[in-house]
Amino acid sequence: MRSFTEDQVIFRDSYRKFLASEIAPHMEEWREAGIVDRSAFKKAGDLGFLMIWPEEKYGGMGDEDFRYEQIIIEETARSGCKGWYNTLHSRLVGPYFKRFGTEEQRDRFLPKCVSGETILAIAMTEPGAGSDLAGMRTTAEDKGDHFLLNGSKTYISNGINSDVVIVAAKLAGAEKKHAMVLLIVERGMEGFARGRNLKKMGMPAQDTAELFFNNVKVPKANVLGEPGRGFYYLMEGLAEERLISAVGSIANGRKAFDITRAYVMDRKLFGRPLAEQQNTQFRMAEMDAEIDLVQVYVDHCVAEHNAGRLTSNMGAKAKMMSSEVEWKMLDLGVQLHGAGYMDEYPISRMFTDARVNRILAGSSEVMRLIIGRDVFSEHYKSILD
Repeated sequence: MRSFTEDQVIFRDSYRKFLASEIAPHMEEWREAGIVDRSAFKKAGDLGFLMIWPEEKYGGMGDEDFRYEQIIIEETARSGCKGWYNTLHSRLVGPYFKRFGTEEQRDRFLPKCVSGETILAIAMTEPGAGSDLAGMRTTAEDKGDHFLLNGSKTYISNGINSDVVIVAAKLAGAEKKHAMVLLIVERGMEGFARGRNLKKMGMPAQDTAELFFNNVKVPKANVLGEPGRGFYYLMEGLAEERLISAVGSIANGRKAFDITRAYVMDRKLFGRPLAEQQNTQFRMAEMDAEIDLVQVYVDHCVAEHNAGRLTSNMGAKAKMMSSEVEWKMLDLGVQLHGAGYMDEYPISRMFTDARVNRILAGSSEVMRLIIGRDVFSEHYKSILD
């Protein structure tokens, strides 16, 4: 049995109803438009569904229990609304203000982030610097009372909608390749420009853009944490980021299973439901077991995260296995649908939307590197010991 409090069960029911009434009916038009309407963030904020963890003085519930975000992610997948990736705003970017921001920065930014008036993004990726942040070329030069920001970023989620972007840049003139600074860049700053809304294989409703910085003067009041330590700040949030990805992937895998199950029970082949064919039963039985096993580990990681014990290695395992099992289920779902490659079937859209999940937040190959290093390190310890 999964472990959620009574308040969280009530929260799940309320959020499910919110998605059904305010988000799901608009997903098709947002997919066509290539962007989620800003009103979605405001409606969620008004009802307390956007950011849970900020203290009440900022408008939040003041509850850092990750299970609230787990519920949001799972219900968003269940309702077919994954194109509205509100967790990026709420739990991937927002916490940077809590962990590294000043009290003045929290007072200035968090209330409107909680209400949905301000939409957040984070800009790390560049054409030549994805998983390897050391290859970053965007620079920030210290000019005394401000930093001068130059460079570009690409594949930035919320790139069009965002009002505030946390930008990672190398410190100009620094000897260490990992000497970076995190800068809070606001909409309207001179020299800050957005490129086109990029076309993607899937997730068309999630706006993804190029960002350009041409001599952007970022005041020292908009520096997050200590200049030079930006790389380590980014690394600090990676375990949670991978857990977020894992929660979404395994929930999406279960959703794909449910859709496929319903379809094969109705679809007839040679006069019998496809669900009565041994191959269908064996393949679906395997997937049911695999999804359940990974779900148990993901739930374990959530509990460990709440206890402050989630490690990078655990996050990498959860992220790799959940995205691989999700992809296995989606591939099977398309196969068992037969015509599942047609856009009219939900499984088709889920298939293309999910392809990026084995890449974002660290590719499966990078996850294997992280796990492999742990396996062959002096810190490795067998569970049998």
